[in-house]
Amino acid sequence: MEIEKYRKLIQSIIEKHSTCDYEDPEVESQIAFDGDRYLMFHVGWRGEGRVYGCVIHIEIKDGKIWIQRDGTEVGIANELIESGVPKSDIVLGYRSPYMRKFTELAVG
Repeated sequence: MEIEKYRKLIQSIIEKHSTCDYEDPEVESQIAFDGDRYLMFHVGWRGEGRVYGCVIHIEIKDGKIWIQRDGTEVGIANELIESGVPKSDIVLGYRSPYMRKFTELAVG
């Protein structure tokens, strides 16, 4: 798959997650795309408690999709594979380099 197709696919996946995620009206899902970095995070309040955290962080590096953070239930890698991205182009960056070799995905 071409990098431009990867960019569009990642953006559509993150946009989908940002619109159907939190049901709490005090917590907002925000997305940020900067070059080949794609993030989705939650910002807001739950009562007196601050809610802030990164849910999804993906990067495109050296032609591969690096999943740095995946806080989804379905799994970003699964969504990418179902959309036609070869397993050899997906790296679980949140796993140690040692552990990556035990997955069916790229090691980096």
